[in-house]
Amino acid sequence: MEARNHTEVSRFLLLGLTSNSDLQTTFFILFLFIYLVTLLGNLLIILAVSSDSQLHTPMYFFLTNLSFNDICLSTSTIPKMLVSLQTHNQSITYLGCLAQACFVTIFAGLENCLLVLMAYDRYVAICHPLRYTTIMNPCFCSFLSILSVLISILDSLLHSLMMLRLSFCTKLEIPNFFCEHAQILNLACSDTLINYILIYFMMIVWGGGSASGIIFSYIQIVSSIWKIPSARGKYKAFSTCGSHLSVVFLFYGTCFGVYISSALTHSSSKTEIASVMYAVVPQVMNPFIYSLRNKDMKEALRKVIIRVPSL
Repeated sequence: MEARNHTEVSRFLLLGLTSNSDLQTTFFILFLFIYLVTLLGNLLIILAVSSDSQLHTPMYFFLTNLSFNDICLSTSTIPKMLVSLQTHNQSITYLGCLAQACFVTIFAGLENCLLVLMAYDRYVAICHPLRYTTIMNPCFCSFLSILSVLISILDSLLHSLMMLRLSFCTKLEIPNFFCEHAQILNLACSDTLINYILIYFMMIVWGGGSASGIIFSYIQIVSSIWKIPSARGKYKAFSTCGSHLSVVFLFYGTCFGVYISSALTHSSSKTEIASVMYAVVPQVMNPFIYSLRNKDMKEALRKVIIRVPSL
């Protein structure tokens, strides 16, 4: 197979979820609806927290960051797919593909960090309630958020810069609806060993470290809740963690499904479905999880919805 240097590569082809023209219209309507719901739901969360002074706490500060990140992650993948479905043009420039992969990695990594920070917030609130306001002060929360953004950007840039040294083959078809670093690597004809080592190293260190942090936090939380004498107190303490746990299981469950699917099957359709599960589903479900399971959030959303028609 003839290899071409990346400077000669002008475009990749995103094969999308289907080549059936009849299904493309259905997918366009479905994903347009999902994208609009994602935008609306997460914007309502941000507005509700911003407009209600009672929600100006570290937990809801991290929640607004998560909602904004979910909007960004969905925007980095879905609009390009919608344009491709509407125009029947599946091509994407080399730099555009690399940029999309870079943004997806940034926002997916930031989501990972924010879930860890939210777990730490719940750990401090339940295990060290008397020191909660001292530890989780606004400056410290802002520092943690900025640090998470910087780490996510540096990680993504490192992967992208390592990608620039590669040469690519004549077959430039990506069996997905958006670009990912791992899928771009599959098209390279030059040696990608260092790139894969970097990907798996960061996955183990960052992903494994984050998961370990969340697990450790909840072990401590469960241990503290178990010591609460009243059943009502136990329920009240654990209910503050219910929404976060649901989001954690949804995000990590879908990410784990992507890697398992990639490892166990060579079917492009199954890989695409797995990618939808982590790049689309958590972002549209998170607002529902937090609004349906949280009384304070329900009340704040009700006030926002009532106030909107009067604006």
